[in-house]
Amino acid sequence: MNVFDVIVVGGGHAGTEAAAAAARMGARTALITHKASTIGEMSCNPAIGGLGKGHLVREVDALDGVMGVAADRAGIQFRMLNRSRGPAVRGPRTQADRRLYREAVQEILAQVPGLEIIEDSIEDLVVENGSVAGVVGGSGRVWRCSAVVLTTGTFLKGVIHIGDKRIPAGRAGEAPVLGLSERLYGLGLSMGRLKTGTPARLDGKSIDWAGLEMQSADEEPVPFSFLTRAITTPQVACGVTWTSPEVHQAITANIHRSAVYSGAIAGRGPRYCPSIEDKVVRFADRDRHQIFLEPEGLDDDTVYPNGISTSLPEAVQEEFIRLIPGLEHVVIRRFGYAIEYDYVDPRELSPDLQVKKLPGLYLAGQINGTTGYEEAAGQGLMAGLNAARRAGGGDALIIDRSTAYIGVMVDDLVTRGVSEPYRMFTSRAEYRLTLRADNADQRLTEFGILAGCVGSERAGFFARKKDDIIALRDRLRSLSMTPNEARARGIEVNLDGRRRSAFELLAYSHVNYSKLAGVWPELNGVSPLVIEQIEIEASYASYIDRQQADIDAFRRDEGMPLPSDLDFNEVGGLSTEAKDKLSRIRPVTLGQAARIEGMTPGAMSALVGHLKRAAKAMA
Repeated sequence: MNVFDVIVVGGGHAGTEAAAAAARMGARTALITHKASTIGEMSCNPAIGGLGKGHLVREVDALDGVMGVAADRAGIQFRMLNRSRGPAVRGPRTQADRRLYREAVQEILAQVPGLEIIEDSIEDLVVENGSVAGVVGGSGRVWRCSAVVLTTGTFLKGVIHIGDKRIPAGRAGEAPVLGLSERLYGLGLSMGRLKTGTPARLDGKSIDWAGLEMQSADEEPVPFSFLTRAITTPQVACGVTWTSPEVHQAITANIHRSAVYSGAIAGRGPRYCPSIEDKVVRFADRDRHQIFLEPEGLDDDTVYPNGISTSLPEAVQEEFIRLIPGLEHVVIRRFGYAIEYDYVDPRELSPDLQVKKLPGLYLAGQINGTTGYEEAAGQGLMAGLNAARRAGGGDALIIDRSTAYIGVMVDDLVTRGVSEPYRMFTSRAEYRLTLRADNADQRLTEFGILAGCVGSERAGFFARKKDDIIALRDRLRSLSMTPNEARARGIEVNLDGRRRSAFELLAYSHVNYSKLAGVWPELNGVSPLVIEQIEIEASYASYIDRQQADIDAFRRDEGMPLPSDLDFNEVGGLSTEAKDKLSRIRPVTLGQAARIEGMTPGAMSALVGHLKRAAKAMA
């Protein structure tokens, strides 16, 4: 069959989520990739989640995505980051077995009805009447469709840099994509170059593990997926080592041979994931940097040295790596490299991730200037949902920034653009007290059910959990005691004569659910998942009530749409710069307009005044 509703190009983390989401929506979907065997490949660090990123994985899972389930099957070192801090900034993370993760993704996709996987490269788009109508493969085959999702990762004119070597590639051993890049430039899109990098891969058998600090997995692994009952994959420890002044000296002496510092790379790299050359130069006052030695699999003794990404020549890599404690006699299986690639300025996209200049074309992942598996997955899922909606004649699905980290990310991209590869952090979210990893299903699964992308198993599990949470919350609010009664039970509260409900008592740091169950036996027998949710909800209740006012104000602005044909040049009181930015980004709501860089209160007043006058004239 050469006719589909949706075609997804690329089998990485964005592509797999896009294809699965579109198919779950009932769209006839094709996932076209160079090699079916590399679908779900972890091109760089074999890990999922982390601070901010773990929130994205939970949200993808809440919408019945692939990543959380696959990570739970493949995870070999689960850790909850920031465990000692509040739930809003905790980040689930796991080191993953590369083979198990790839196999899990491919197995999940194989079970998705309506999804066909095709091996080919895609070199061009079919455009008819100003909209996308299909794709053209490197084989010459043509597939027709109503919507295309491009998830090309680092393949658009990708070039690997190792010292002075230049190797055209999308990743090690795989050819770049050239034709599509030319097509995108031909559309008149604003595009540029970015870069990322990866460290050498080491032979674990040649590492002196005995002299290294080891970091173990959590004793009780916390899964990513709300459907996972328990982690059954064996857990392993990672090694920890450090660079030294001798390592830094070897790097500094050869810094001019780094592809980044020789001027060979024009693209900007991720500031929050710098190469070891960047660390040595930017943090010259530090005499050491931490390195995590992360196993790549249970049956694979390859080790990923997290923290020494580099584009130095092979000989220099060998020199400085063997100066690192524990790696004195290490065998290098593959040298590190930097990779430079084309990306599209995400301000060329609407909030549904559709290219404004070419309806029916959606972009997701590194092509939009982001970095990371998790960011790619979140975009892929939303692009797939919206491509399927377009194919079915429906309206776009938008998640706003008060509802999910996915909404924060997409809004940041399409409103502000990027000057470096975009990475998610909890600090990017204004409403992070409500956007926690633990409640992603409470925030998003109903949205997914209404959209049609959540299957019956997850919908049923969510409904039961929601009912249990509501029932327990109501029960806790119906139980109460006086301050004297509380103190008699060992619960210290102010002697103010005010009765407090069990839910209010749960907000005290020295009160947990088990203490309340000792007071009221009818509270026993509740699911630990429900108890955890209620404990967190109670502890944040007063803060969330205050934040809700901010969210309500935000949603009022988001609820004020801007006419799609609004001519910003006709808005009096706007500076030329503001008019130019508004005309280029074309915000869809007043709230989005306010978030455009440089939009002053005066500019917003002028815009609101124009809208009111226009509405009055039409009345």
